Amino acid sequence: MALDFIQKLEDEIRKLEYELKNELPKEIQRARELGDLSENAEYAAAKERQDYVGALLAKKKKRLADMRMVDLTKIRPGVVGLGSTVVVYDIDNDKETQYYLVTSEDVDAPNGKISTTSPIGRALMGKEPGDVTEVRTPGGVREMEILRLKTIHEQDG
Repeated sequence: MALDFIQKLEDEIRKLEYELKNELPKEIQRARELGDLSENAEYAAAKERQDYVGALLAKKKKRLADMRMVDLTKIRPGVVGLGSTVVVYDIDNDKETQYYLVTSEDVDAPNGKISTTSPIGRALMGKEPGDVTEVRTPGGVREMEILRLKTIHEQDG
């Protein structure tokens, strides 16, 4: 999971670097050839995109450096942590739900991918199967029991 995210981030960085170093300079040059830069929408748009891509690239490079500092050996086996797949029983709603705990950049709530810093993620962190935890949400407090757990150490691939 964390390694998948790092690979995805590296791919995004490569694409942004290519755009910044190869595609955008060509667009800017083409726009310059159109003449008066003060009224040239293509030039303004290309320069704006160049600034945006540069800022996005810097942000993604910093995130990659931060992710590479995550020591997966510090994530304890047998307890909920980053990369865990957790099946919980929502006592208040009488419903089982599966969550996959991911970084904030990888969140996809409709597909069960929640951040370790979300209210549910925070409530589950460090818990084991059989534990009951209270989750404080905007809708109120809910009780959840951890039924099953697969940690990052047990995930496939």
